[in-house]
Amino acid sequence: MADSSILTLGTARSLLVDTSVYDSRIAETTKDHVFLGMSCDDGEDMLPKVETRVVLVGAASRNGALVKALQDINSSCIMTDNVEEFGDGENTDFETVFVLTDFDSSDYNYLYKRDNRIVGPPVVLHCAARQESLQFSCRPLYCTTMLNLSLCFTGFRNKEEVKNLVNLVHHMGGTIRKDFSTKVTHLIAYSTHGEKYRLAVCMGTPILTPSWIHKAWERRDEVHFYAEEEAFRTEFKVPPFQDCVLSFLGFSDEEKANMEERTLKHGGSYLEVGDERCTHMVVEENSVKELPFSPKKLYVVKQEWFWGSIQMDARAGESMYFYEKNDSPAMKKAVSLLSLSTPNSNRKRRRLRDTLAQFTRETEISPFPPPRKRPSAEHCLSISSLLDISNTPETCKALAESSKPSKSSTPVLSKQSARWQVSKELYQTESNYVDILSTILQLFKLPLEKEEQVGGAILAQEEMKTIFGSIQEIYEVHTKIKSNLEELLRDWSEDRSVGDIILKYSKELVKAYPPFVNFFEMSKETIVRCEKQKPRFHAFLKINQAKPECGRQTLVELLIRPVQRLPSVALLLNDIKKHTSDDNPDKITLEKAIESLKEVMTHINEDKRKTEGQKQIFDVVYEVDGCPANLLSSHRSLVHRVETIALGDRPCDRGEHVTLFLFNDCLEIARKRHKVINTFKSPLGQTRPPPPFKHITLMPLSQIRKVLDLQDTEDCVNAFALVVRPPTEQENLLFSFQLAGEETVKSAWLRTLCRQVADTICKADAEDLIQSTDPDSLQVSTKDMGSTLSKASRAIKKTSKKVTRAFSFTKTPKRVIQRAFMANSTPDEKSQRLSCENRIGSSSTLAARHSPSMVNLPSMFERKYHTFSRSTTHLF
Repeated sequence: MADSSILTLGTARSLLVDTSVYDSRIAETTKDHVFLGMSCDDGEDMLPKVETRVVLVGAASRNGALVKALQDINSSCIMTDNVEEFGDGENTDFETVFVLTDFDSSDYNYLYKRDNRIVGPPVVLHCAARQESLQFSCRPLYCTTMLNLSLCFTGFRNKEEVKNLVNLVHHMGGTIRKDFSTKVTHLIAYSTHGEKYRLAVCMGTPILTPSWIHKAWERRDEVHFYAEEEAFRTEFKVPPFQDCVLSFLGFSDEEKANMEERTLKHGGSYLEVGDERCTHMVVEENSVKELPFSPKKLYVVKQEWFWGSIQMDARAGESMYFYEKNDSPAMKKAVSLLSLSTPNSNRKRRRLRDTLAQFTRETEISPFPPPRKRPSAEHCLSISSLLDISNTPETCKALAESSKPSKSSTPVLSKQSARWQVSKELYQTESNYVDILSTILQLFKLPLEKEEQVGGAILAQEEMKTIFGSIQEIYEVHTKIKSNLEELLRDWSEDRSVGDIILKYSKELVKAYPPFVNFFEMSKETIVRCEKQKPRFHAFLKINQAKPECGRQTLVELLIRPVQRLPSVALLLNDIKKHTSDDNPDKITLEKAIESLKEVMTHINEDKRKTEGQKQIFDVVYEVDGCPANLLSSHRSLVHRVETIALGDRPCDRGEHVTLFLFNDCLEIARKRHKVINTFKSPLGQTRPPPPFKHITLMPLSQIRKVLDLQDTEDCVNAFALVVRPPTEQENLLFSFQLAGEETVKSAWLRTLCRQVADTICKADAEDLIQSTDPDSLQVSTKDMGSTLSKASRAIKKTSKKVTRAFSFTKTPKRVIQRAFMANSTPDEKSQRLSCENRIGSSSTLAARHSPSMVNLPSMFERKYHTFSRSTTHLF
């Protein structure tokens, strides 16, 4: 009955005993198609033409839908309950096809042993729905659920289980391959080991559990069901941690709990570190320096393997993520250039300056040298040259060459001007900002947009647009600004225009920024939602946020930089304008550039402002006597406040109680007031409590070059220091403090401070700004801070300063004294202003004119200033 070129099911069945279930002879005759009629068109003339008859057996004969379907495709049928009269295989005049509803019945076994053609009712209904004639397969075919699917098996040890699965696949129209190749559409895996599994992961082939086959067979009677449907198939993916027992080393309790929960969710289990049943130990490579034991039969991998497996939705290859012990020695830098026991104070000061220069030299990123000094000083190695943080081996070589006599030598600046310093700072922050934007694009946006992602797209296109918005346009315009600034500074002169660069790209800034800033909150909410709902996106963020380029910041923290950038640029332009002479044409251009930035910011939705942060700023203004008016700014917010004690002579006397108000871009330093003689009154005459603090200085965070974590010693406890470089100074300054009270944790405070400094200068990694050092090398000590002798010494010093001020008339300018007289004079006295001005310089006149304003001159100015601060209603 069967043609010799067709491999019967009996032959195929004999091959199922072995795990090699692929039949090459089937491939030769069917060319990977299930239906004979679909693959043997070229051989129709070679086959003898016989009449086809369909026999409906048992329950199939009582199915009216089957009878009607056969009539629709013009196929005759015979109904019977006894298959023996048709299934003996001796009649060669007909090609008989039997339709059975049960492939486990005795009728099926009788027909199967005699190599009869057997199909199920769904095959008849499928052909009728497509208006096709009934096609025949070389094997018993119940349905077309797996039509055109090619499966490969891996990881199975039970041959009987494999045999059963292969039969089910054949019954549903699928084919089986022994070796994995590009023709395999699905890999059925019992475990996540083996070469086939690795190839399937690399090629993006779906890896499914055997349950997929069983569940598809349960739905075999659904004519329109297809096992390849993604909604159905996804349920049976092999989880990435199947058969894996994980342990976690070096993670915080919160992070470890999160990873353990995700291990269970993705098919694995976990045990404590050291348990012999563990297959993997996931290590936090940044915190673990040494392993607690020597692993033998255990994969020791970095955390990127864990998150990479979740992102790919498949177990990643361990060989790429093996944890290797960091054997490179830690950098040990000498902070003391001379012996600590030297009694010479000049040598100590030199040593301190050299130490500060060493700290700040690491953070200097300027690609161009400062304005050249006169030739006589260029080749002289001195302490001043060591303190120049812009000096590098390349610039030193250039300076040495430039010291040679030249006829075409041009005049050089005697020192770095403040205008050049702030312009260089603008370039440095712009360069760092462009690097951060590039990180967002290269590590996050472009990989998420990649079409051929392992495991499919992580995010939908709408989510991508919401998260990243116009970040590409912002990156492009700032890349141009950075290039222009670099060119300007390489060929620097005081008449070069900084404002023209901003004006040149103002229109592009207006187009790029408002769409991003206005929808930033929506972007942040989308990231949070997707991270919770999509484990692959959460894993993607974990992998990339752990990379050095991100500086241990989250995607949300990186995306907030464009929101903060324009106000920072405006402040720097104001600072450049402040150091620009009135006759310089760039002063007017800078004013126009600042106005153009204001125009950009007016397009930004004011509802995005944080009113709570503004309220805190006003509270600081009320608490600090003499607080600068420019502290009030719409982009500024209070981050933290700490109580300290000054340990050096700067920014105030040693032993002073100093409060540090940390804002997102500046640091307000104020000391506790010693005595309050009177109270202040508002314009309405109401008395209010006096400010508890006195303003010392408002320092931009960009001036902080290093944050020093002073190690606790017998003479120095809970102390830290700041290495500061104002643009008007040619040397580094050291501000040292001791934390007062136990409520502030030093490590947390220093991390917060460095994070804000890094944000201000647009630097990704804030940890680079912190350096732990010995307090002795900086001559900082907290010893005897609370002793009676120390308090008495500070009191004498303060009294001495007060006495000096009392006998020094040069401390108060003449114009201020004149204004004080006029403010308290009667109309008649004002008419005699000229005569008063002629006599006001003599001490006798001052003695005769006992003005209340002269007695309490500072109080009058403080009262006037605070009245102005509280009447401020509009912010820039």
